[in-house]
Amino acid sequence: MQTPLSNPLPTLAGKVAIVTGASRGIGEAIARTYAAAGAKVVLASRKLDGLEAAAARIREAGHEATAITCHAGREEQLDALVGAAVDRYGKVDVLVNNAATNPYFGPMMGVDWGAWDKTFEVNTKGYFMAIRAVVRHLTAREAPGSIVNVASIAGMTAAVAQGVYGMSKAAVISMTQTLAVELGGSGIRINAIAPGLVQTHFAGALLANEGLVRTMTDRAPVRRVGVPDDIAGLALYLGSDASGYMTGQTLVVDGGMMVSAAF
Repeated sequence: MQTPLSNPLPTLAGKVAIVTGASRGIGEAIARTYAAAGAKVVLASRKLDGLEAAAARIREAGHEATAITCHAGREEQLDALVGAAVDRYGKVDVLVNNAATNPYFGPMMGVDWGAWDKTFEVNTKGYFMAIRAVVRHLTAREAPGSIVNVASIAGMTAAVAQGVYGMSKAAVISMTQTLAVELGGSGIRINAIAPGLVQTHFAGALLANEGLVRTMTDRAPVRRVGVPDDIAGLALYLGSDASGYMTGQTLVVDGGMMVSAAF
């Protein structure tokens, strides 16, 4: 039985972490925070240019980081990503599933099947395939591990103009809960983060709508849009042993918008 931590402060010293969708935004912020907390970080994304630049910024700060291209909706590439991380650093301890896509913005009745399939391929199936690759590795090592899924508040409420994206994120939350039960006995924990509106390139369509942004910030008690670092600190806690008694949870980081929705 695992004993309580003598030092409960979040640290990733001695751990190896994979972060998908890490070339910018929330993924880059998490990778940077993990590296500063002592982890050797593998940054993954589909395009190398932005990815290598993000890894270089981490290395310039004196930390260890490797960039590996990977399509988050392709099982063979996700398996290769985990294999490359093990080849480079000897193991993987933490996985952050952050890569996501949202090719359609509008009423659900107007979505085409190509956009539907792409959304679920990356946002849901891709998360599961990455988890399975890491779990196989951890099981072979008989080692504990932590998995962090970046979901969204769009998966917890009506997601107007983002309906299919919201469905994919609701599936991630359900998957997080089920896998927490199935994997807990192996010492593998899995939790999710549900961000609200965050200043990223990914959220560009929302941020471009000034009226929508004003409505959302007026509803949020903190009266602002989030920034990637608002998510990274929680991801550090969930990835570290400081959260060793937590699994199956989805934690909302939205400036209080959802709890104030009734007022």
